[in-house]
Amino acid sequence: QVRLVESGGGLVQAGGSLRLSCAASGRTSSSFVMGWFRQAPGKEREFVAALNWRGFSTYYADSVKGRFTISRDSAKNTVYLQMNSLKPEDTAVYYCAAERSITIHTTRTNYDYWGQGTQVTVSS
Repeated sequence: QVRLVESGGGLVQAGGSLRLSCAASGRTSSSFVMGWFRQAPGKEREFVAALNWRGFSTYYADSVKGRFTISRDSAKNTVYLQMNSLKPEDTAVYYCAAERSITIHTTRTNYDYWGQGTQVTVSS
């Protein structure tokens, strides 16, 4: 079993920055993909970014490319999502997810483990 705990959400003005953290514990390994998804009110949960823990490869949704950066700290078993140039449309609950895979997927059903989510609100 893998436990994921997100932190770092909050309220920020448009153009500002936030960094989300996702601490993983339990049966983690290098054969994992760690991803971030988000869900705005009344909308489907959508892919934001993901990272292949073993190979350092990353993948981003077009809507966040160039503004968000996913990274990891192996020693801390933690994945980060640095969010810059935030827009009101980035407002959502952000979820960390983990998949037992070495291939990055963008579909939520591929992911085996989920955190509880952290709220990000961007005011205009």
